[in-house]
Amino acid sequence: MAEAESKRVIARVISQKGTCAAGHKVGDEFLVSDATPAGMCPWAFYALFPFASVLQFGGSFPWEEDRDKSVAACPDAANPVVFELRRVD
Repeated sequence: MAEAESKRVIARVISQKGTCAAGHKVGDEFLVSDATPAGMCPWAFYALFPFASVLQFGGSFPWEEDRDKSVAACPDAANPVVFELRRVD
């Protein structure tokens, strides 16, 4: 069986409220793969990883207008950091 070709996925902070313990701020970008990117909060990575995996292997989400992106947040409800994940060539 042939291995599926994976695409690159960039996670960009699009919103941050309160005080992020990891210091993330709007505009921060990370290349998401199978390991936590340098400088990214591990909790945020664990929350984003399922979404990134879908995008990496060609999937999309029915609630998103753009099939090459998704939006997800870290699990800190008191200080949420929201990321846009985008599949790039």
